[in-house]
Amino acid sequence: MVSVPNLLSGTRLALVPVLLSLAWFGLARTFFVCLIVSVLTDAVDGYLARRLNQTTHLGAKLDSWADLSTQLSLPLCGWWLRPELVRQEAPYLAAGIVFYLAAIAVGFLKFRRLTSYHSWGGKFSAVTVAAAVIVFFANGPGWPLRIAMPIVILSCLEEIAITAVLPERRDNVPSLRHALQIRRAYSRSGSVTS
Repeated sequence: MVSVPNLLSGTRLALVPVLLSLAWFGLARTFFVCLIVSVLTDAVDGYLARRLNQTTHLGAKLDSWADLSTQLSLPLCGWWLRPELVRQEAPYLAAGIVFYLAAIAVGFLKFRRLTSYHSWGGKFSAVTVAAAVIVFFANGPGWPLRIAMPIVILSCLEEIAITAVLPERRDNVPSLRHALQIRRAYSRSGSVTS
């Protein structure tokens, strides 16, 4: 389905190889502009999908794949553009990456697909990471990453818990409390009704 939100998510996904190439060649300013475009598309695609009543399973998947691809490419881009700061912040970055990958792995093990919860914790985590990443790639300090990574870890732990309690795969689960409500409804009826 072609829609503005899906086009924005698709643009973010298409920017991943561009970001990687720009970082590889050390084109920091152009990289930063493309990164800002990527962050902005991430900020508005979900909002527009809800506002325009264009939420779809395809849109949720496309958004999740764009998020995954972007987030996994940024540490490599950071290594190419600011290796000294990546080394300095490595323990924090490594912890965030491990928990992020663990949440993805748990979802794949249970549902055989990428989860698309778009939880409140995930959204808050995305905002804090985006702010830290913008500061980092604007040649700022690395300490905002130290603030963002514990938030990432808590968000990932919630996502793992959501995966554990959901009886079947489900998109757009705002919180663990909502996942528990879905499980209770499923237990009563034998299927998810909402």
